Amino acid sequence: MNDAVRREKLRTALAWCWLAGALLLALGGCAARNGDATGANVDIVTASDEPDARKRARIRMELAVGYFEQGQTTVALDELKQVILADPTFPDAYNLRGLIYMKLNDMKQAEESFRRAVSLNSKDSNAQHNYGWLLCQQGRYDEANRAFNGAMANPLYAERAKTLMAKGLCEARAGRKDDAERSLARSYELDAANPVTGFNLANLLFQRGEYSRAQFYIRRLNNTELANAETLWLGIKVEQKLNDRVAMMQLADQLKRRFPQSREMGFYDRGAFNE
Repeated sequence: MNDAVRREKLRTALAWCWLAGALLLALGGCAARNGDATGANVDIVTASDEPDARKRARIRMELAVGYFEQGQTTVALDELKQVILADPTFPDAYNLRGLIYMKLNDMKQAEESFRRAVSLNSKDSNAQHNYGWLLCQQGRYDEANRAFNGAMANPLYAERAKTLMAKGLCEARAGRKDDAERSLARSYELDAANPVTGFNLANLLFQRGEYSRAQFYIRRLNNTELANAETLWLGIKVEQKLNDRVAMMQLADQLKRRFPQSREMGFYDRGAFNE
């Protein structure tokens, strides 16, 4: 594997990885994302531009990413120690270290790592995004908002739809419903296929009593294979508010057939539409 391919592979692995926490429609864990992940987060270099220390560090970094993706966090951390020994100015190493500590619920170490990554490369939108999500988990909403805005300040950042989604979720947690709606709507415009964005936008609109608008988003989601018990239940509540009994019963049949033991099925059986 040549150095250019290795650099791209590592960027892809770190391009958009963040922990979902207790979000609705849990996103699972951190994993590599496909697609264009160059993001112009680092200056464009050729293989001959990199010093030997960075090349050695990048090879070890690839191992660390692989171990992390396999859930071997302790081994990944050991590899990152070697990466940082080889090149203590390698920002990707600190970004990955932050993600690992975040997964281990060591927020102090995670924050220190993300801050170091950003200080080494202020254009690293991925590190800014991950740092923003950590701050949001701690209820530091203004700081989180600045980090998300910092991530999107890079005009070549390819993952702004996901950062807007995270920003909107964070704003909703902070009680800033108008801001949350704007962020989620902008995210939806950029990536209408993201189920987390669609669900949370529909749920926000439902809570605000905008049932027809909520119906638009939740129906689109429930008409895909990504529908689950939570999305079907929200759809049922929306249709109930709009007095569309036919649509409501169709969704209820799906819920009963596909998720008979779910909490949402229990809500439906009790008629607990306002819980």
